[in-house]
Amino acid sequence: MSRLPDLAERIERLLLRHEEQKRTNTLLEQQLRAVTDERDNLRSRLAAARARIDALIDRLPASEGGRADDGASPADPGDSPRSVQP
Repeated sequence: MSRLPDLAERIERLLLRHEEQKRTNTLLEQQLRAVTDERDNLRSRLAAARARIDALIDRLPASEGGRADDGASPADPGDSPRSVQP
């Protein structure tokens, strides 16, 4: 009848493992919430920065004859911050 004590021991180990997994899961859920909040905050800050950059670009004087007022060559349209995708 040594099978019954062995079974009881295995059940105890299984219960302990289950509790450990629950604690781990709770910690992972907390970490996920934290990084999700951080991601959302960074996305919001990025959108605000893009809006400020767009406003600054709109305030730049229009170039004449393909040259900017300061004599610098125009930037490649592909370099425009507006073309950057998230």
